[in-house]
Amino acid sequence: MWPLNTTEPLRRTALNRVFAAVYTCAIFGLLYHHVQIIHSRTPLASLSLLLSDTVLAFMWATMQVFRMRPIRRKEFPENLLKVMKPSEFPALDVFVCTADPYKEPPINVVNTALSVMAFDYPTDKLSVYVSDDGGCAATLFGFVEAAKFARHWLPFCRKNNVLETNPETYFSLNHAACCPETQQIEMMYRNMKVRVADVVNTGKVSDEYITSDQEREAFNKWTDNFSRYDHPAVIQVLIDNGKDEDTTGHFLPNLIYVSREKSKSCPSHFKAGALNAMLRVSATMTNAPIILTLDCDTSSNDPQTPLRVLCYVSNPVTRSNLSFVQFPQRFRGLSSNDIYAAEFRRLFFVNLLGFDGLKGATYVGTGTFFCRRALFGSPSNLISPEIPELHPNYAVDEPIQSPSILSLAHHVASCNYENRTNWGSKMGFRYGSLTEDYYTGYRLHCEGWRSIYCTPDRPAFYGDAPITLFDFINQYKRWAIGGLQMAFARYSPFTVGTKTIGLMGLAYGHYAIWPIWCIPTLVYALIPQLALLKGVSIFPKVSEPWFLLYVFMFLGAYGQDFIEFVLEGGTFGKWWNDQRMWMIMGPSCFLFGSFEYLLKSLGISAFGFNVTSKVLDNDQSKRYELEMFDFGVPSPMFVPLAMAAIINLFSFFLGLLKMVGGSDKEGLVLQMLIAGFIMVNCWPIYEAMVLRSDACP
Repeated sequence: MWPLNTTEPLRRTALNRVFAAVYTCAIFGLLYHHVQIIHSRTPLASLSLLLSDTVLAFMWATMQVFRMRPIRRKEFPENLLKVMKPSEFPALDVFVCTADPYKEPPINVVNTALSVMAFDYPTDKLSVYVSDDGGCAATLFGFVEAAKFARHWLPFCRKNNVLETNPETYFSLNHAACCPETQQIEMMYRNMKVRVADVVNTGKVSDEYITSDQEREAFNKWTDNFSRYDHPAVIQVLIDNGKDEDTTGHFLPNLIYVSREKSKSCPSHFKAGALNAMLRVSATMTNAPIILTLDCDTSSNDPQTPLRVLCYVSNPVTRSNLSFVQFPQRFRGLSSNDIYAAEFRRLFFVNLLGFDGLKGATYVGTGTFFCRRALFGSPSNLISPEIPELHPNYAVDEPIQSPSILSLAHHVASCNYENRTNWGSKMGFRYGSLTEDYYTGYRLHCEGWRSIYCTPDRPAFYGDAPITLFDFINQYKRWAIGGLQMAFARYSPFTVGTKTIGLMGLAYGHYAIWPIWCIPTLVYALIPQLALLKGVSIFPKVSEPWFLLYVFMFLGAYGQDFIEFVLEGGTFGKWWNDQRMWMIMGPSCFLFGSFEYLLKSLGISAFGFNVTSKVLDNDQSKRYELEMFDFGVPSPMFVPLAMAAIINLFSFFLGLLKMVGGSDKEGLVLQMLIAGFIMVNCWPIYEAMVLRSDACP
């Protein structure tokens, strides 16, 4: 018997459990101390510290779920062909989502699609669907160009065993110097890139770029009648793998452009709505049992990634109740010490291993292979869609360009199709949270499905990380709102979640309550410092036993976090920036996300979906490479940061003067340490306020 995958528990699990028991006792001791001094001469400060430490204790307790049973998996794709033939591989539909051609440049989306079209997979079983929720002619033009370039790029990748199948990435590695053929392919790519950029900049498709009457008709129709928020459905089959061949005579995978119907009078449900539209459109055209969802900037870095998925899907032991296989997000072009902690190492390399030891990883929105059946009810109760053509087991028996197929595809992509149906509630990707990915994964686990976390040595996918502080915290603000929507929803992880999936409900709850991190960060950034300015001690003296408890809790929490971070491949520099970003997020995106959620829950404003910019500015890129904080644009979220930085700076130096002048030295030590620690973390803020003009050196 040839093994397809193995599972191994992490060796640090026992130590994690022992430390959790000891640290729990310390938490109860600290809370007892707070209650003891509640009637001291500083009752407001005592109450504030009690509240913040209670929040920290709750977040720490939910965090321990990830440390109870972390596991690591390994796949053996080299054994796959020993147990099944390529002709027996299940069909694969790939969904690539884009929403804004100015924040998500069409050429980036094109590169993503081309990279997955080059999968080491039978082309007659591979279909790539591109969802253009921005309704932009430039995106359609980009994929018309991509269809032409794919005829040269795919055989080139196959012939040269290319691993970095994203053309931009491949040519940036100076492969063009290898041979004339490579130089010729690169020239074709650069010319395509120029044409697409020109259409984006001008807003129209020039006649010189149109090579057929069919293209001219499509682009004229789009330009005349479409707007981003109000347009009919458009579905274009750009490559038909039953007809179109590459330059070597091999059939190409399907490439289908989809822009669902949008109307200002109908809710779009943002990315989840776009994914559900593609789920229905793909069902009418190919209905593959396996679906890969990708963000527009998440390109393939290993053509054999689908084979790793088959190691689980084809294994009788793991395929039972399997809903999806999740790959970690990896990012290209990170600064040497990952200044904005955009690698999400704790999420993808620590916590998700713990998730996997329970019922599997959560869905993170990209790099995810779904079993189509899992999106139609629980394992024991299939929910049939409205028409048989959308059933997950329906066999499509007509060509994808037949009039009946295209007519039905346009019908299911209409904005009114979901009215009075189960889409978004019991079927497909779930509505109800701005973090539709996290919510969908949670609901699938509650229904009884399991998932797999696949972490190969060679990253399966690479994406683009934010390179400005504003883009980073704006993204987290959206996640904060989505988390609170989950926490207080009908299917809250703290009620329904803990009842149906036990400890995993607390794991989901941990992310749902991220925004309450703003409470302890604000309290510890302001209360001890304001007391320090008045020379008032609110913490135990150095000579008191309670002082040692504070020291243990700080060093214990930070020490465990640092050890886990380094064991999963991190460095001290990256860990330091990671903990600093958590301090920054508290009084900025988490605070404002909480207020925005509150206002919108009261009906004062409506929820929106802000797309994270994928556009790279040269000056911003230089600052990022030099690891200089780039605040991007003015934002109210920076105001609490600046206030906290200034208060801690003044309180530290005034406190130092008070201690030198003979004030209560022992009683002010902890407050001085806290102010000093925050002040060190705020150095980039001081630098931006005083030492820099934000001009690139």
